[in-house]
Amino acid sequence: MRQADADDDNAQPLSHYVGASLDRYFESLNGSAPPTDLYRMVLEQVERPLLERVLEYNRGNQSKAATMLGINRGTLRKKLRSYNLD
Repeated sequence: MRQADADDDNAQPLSHYVGASLDRYFESLNGSAPPTDLYRMVLEQVERPLLERVLEYNRGNQSKAATMLGINRGTLRKKLRSYNLD
């Protein structure tokens, strides 16, 4: 059994995990200068695994993945190219 499956009974909303990750990130800065493009950095860190997992879930079917994501297939393809996932 995967650890994630074992933890499902204690699952929190995704925002909880994102917030906890950001807290750890800020703590790890340890007084150094914060990044200047945090918004872009966070989106890229979340978007790539999101696209990978949704495509995997849909067995590579881009039309189904785009529908699941709520974006059109052209937008999905553009995003896949930007992450070299095509």
